[in-house]
Amino acid sequence: MTTPRSPHHHPDPAFATTLAHGLALLQCFRVGETVLSNKELAERTGLSKATISRLTYTLAARGLLLYDTRLRRYRLGSTALSLGYPLLASLRVRQVARPLMKALADRMGGSVSLGLRDRLRMVYVETSRGHDAIAFRPDIGAALPMLASAMGRAWMAQAPADVRAAVLAGLHDTEPDEWQRHAHAIPSAVDDLATLGFTRSAGDWLSDVHAVAVPMNHPIDGEVLIFNCGVPAARMTPGKLEREMGPRLIELVADVEGLLA
Repeated sequence: MTTPRSPHHHPDPAFATTLAHGLALLQCFRVGETVLSNKELAERTGLSKATISRLTYTLAARGLLLYDTRLRRYRLGSTALSLGYPLLASLRVRQVARPLMKALADRMGGSVSLGLRDRLRMVYVETSRGHDAIAFRPDIGAALPMLASAMGRAWMAQAPADVRAAVLAGLHDTEPDEWQRHAHAIPSAVDDLATLGFTRSAGDWLSDVHAVAVPMNHPIDGEVLIFNCGVPAARMTPGKLEREMGPRLIELVADVEGLLA
């Protein structure tokens, strides 16, 4: 996955460039890249080594980074974790949906998750796993692609045409490989949501997982939240995705919205 490069210049004079640089640096840390050196951070952001040194020093002083003296590299500090907690705690839908998600995950033998958009990707904010679902283990805070995943496709399908076009343009520029492989699936996702009420991804993101996704009808705190259900391919039977997973997930979303009303 391409790491977003830091904006060196911005046309709006109110834009806080130094803050943007610090945030871009923090966004370099991903699953599988949990420790990074100043040199690696400079390569990923396009910032000078001197700028990176000042940023890492400041972020470490504020608890957002932690310097590993043995590896001579930085990792995210505990303060980075605490920053996201108020958002998660404020999403009442997580608590309301949790038992329903667990019941459906057990019934389908997979996982049921809730996510929202983070610029050009989707991020899980809640997840429940079937009691024996070991092949597919999403987790809170994990990111997934916009175009290959059922959740991302559901977000794209419900978005106004101009917003969808802007996101596609951003992916074309920053994630050209993903765009090349999966952009063609978005018109079909729009049709699926209109006719079936859910979107699909049959192994397009993870080859051994088939998934469906359904958006909530009303934004929560300005965010459109998406539910998905993923089942390992080994547990799929003919028609399960269309006849069971999709309709059951639609019912779950309707039940959650009823409880929130």
